Amino acid sequence: MTEKTAELRAVASDGGIDWWTTIPFAMVHLMAFAVFWVGVSPVAVAVCLLLYWVRMFAITGFYHRYLSHRSYKTSRWFQFLFALVGSSSVQKGPLWWAAHHRHHHQYSDQDEDVHSPIKRGFFYSHVGWIFARSNSPTRIKLVPDLAKYPELVVLNKYDVLVPILLGTSCFGLGVLLQTYAPSLGTSGSQMLIWGFFVSTVLLVNATFTINSLSHIFGKRRYETTDTSRNNWALALLTMGEGWHNNHHHYATAARQGFYWWEIDITYYGLVLLSKLGLIWDLKKVPAHILDEGRVQAGTEAAAA
Repeated sequence: MTEKTAELRAVASDGGIDWWTTIPFAMVHLMAFAVFWVGVSPVAVAVCLLLYWVRMFAITGFYHRYLSHRSYKTSRWFQFLFALVGSSSVQKGPLWWAAHHRHHHQYSDQDEDVHSPIKRGFFYSHVGWIFARSNSPTRIKLVPDLAKYPELVVLNKYDVLVPILLGTSCFGLGVLLQTYAPSLGTSGSQMLIWGFFVSTVLLVNATFTINSLSHIFGKRRYETTDTSRNNWALALLTMGEGWHNNHHHYATAARQGFYWWEIDITYYGLVLLSKLGLIWDLKKVPAHILDEGRVQAGTEAAAA
């Protein structure tokens, strides 16, 4: 039995395929191929990259480090604002995302972990688990601290509306630029494809590499109970999430690149927001955790 067959059977064993999720998800990926028909322009690519980085920060800085791990504090209105931005990333609602991530940490690389490439194979850990019907409901019992906010509950229930609004806005921007700045060489359809579809495909798959590749490729500074690894390339791609072994060793820190040479763009953004007074009480990496990492690095260097 091939690995792909085993992964498809894993979907079947998890309640079968949720077509209401699978078909739209597949369509978003297929629509990205429309770049061959709409062409390209510098402004369309710029919007694509801008929306990639802004939404990646909403996922890494808020869906992950705030909603999932509560690694700092913020106001209710700012919490909702970035939950709204995160919802535009086509990774479902804030409660759903946080609940799945908390479950992942509770059972990392065990049989219950749907994200584990060790237990389920690469394809399933990367994206296949999204298609399983049993993974579609929001596990409210894992996020009672978030479920007490009605605005987050509503946003979670109607999560598809925000991506639709973003796609419509991209199309409208393209139409405006085509009308009032034709020299930019863009259009509504081109901006829709690059600004929404291409940007979203890049964003989703980059985010999912932390579930899959970060448990296969990289270095292990800390002896955790799972196979999490630090990968500098994935850290650059995901604004700091690639320091995955660090994170699984001490998950509640706002910083995942524990040392100055570990680039963590999300953390730099959080520090800026804290200086602006929009967030506060960023949880630090304890000194003994940093010392433990230095000792481990020294041991590996001596052995080499």
